[in-house]
Amino acid sequence: MKAVSVVSIRKELKHKSDAELAELCLRLSRFKKENKELLTYLLFEADDEQAYIETVKNEIDEQFEAINTNSFFYIKKSVRKILRNTKKYIRYSLNKETEVELLLYFCKKLKAMSPSIKRNTTLLNLFDRNMEAITKKILKLHEDLQHDYGLLVEELER
Repeated sequence: MKAVSVVSIRKELKHKSDAELAELCLRLSRFKKENKELLTYLLFEADDEQAYIETVKNEIDEQFEAINTNSFFYIKKSVRKILRNTKKYIRYSLNKETEVELLLYFCKKLKAMSPSIKRNTTLLNLFDRNMEAITKKILKLHEDLQHDYGLLVEELER
C-alpha cells in the first residue's frame, strides 16, 4: 500500500467531523510510540515551552548518568542515542529557540562528561559538528537571542 500525499490527506480531513478526527488521532497513537509522544506534546506541553525544555533537559541528564563509561565504544553508542532522542524532541517542538537551547545543553553535557571527549576523535567530531549546527541555527534567531546564545557558544568552545 502506497501512502498518499499530505495535500490529499489534508483535503480528506476537512470532510471529517470532530468525533471522527478524534478517533483517527487515537488510532494513530496506538501504532507508534513517536505518534503518541507527538500527541502528548501537542495536547499537554505545547502551551508551556519552557516546562517542555526543562523536561527534556532532565531526561538528557538521566541518560548521561546512565552511560556505561567502561569503554569509548559504549560511550559513543550512548551519546548517539541521546542525540537521536534530543533531535526527536526538537522535531516535536518546531521552535528554533528550543532547538538551539536543547542542542546547547546536549553539547554542554557532552563536554563535561568524564572521561573527557578530547580523548576520542569520534566524540570530539560529534561535538564540533553540533556546535557548527548550533552556530548556523543561531543566525536565524532574533538579534537579542543571537547575542545571548552566541555568548553561550563561546563559553562552550573554550
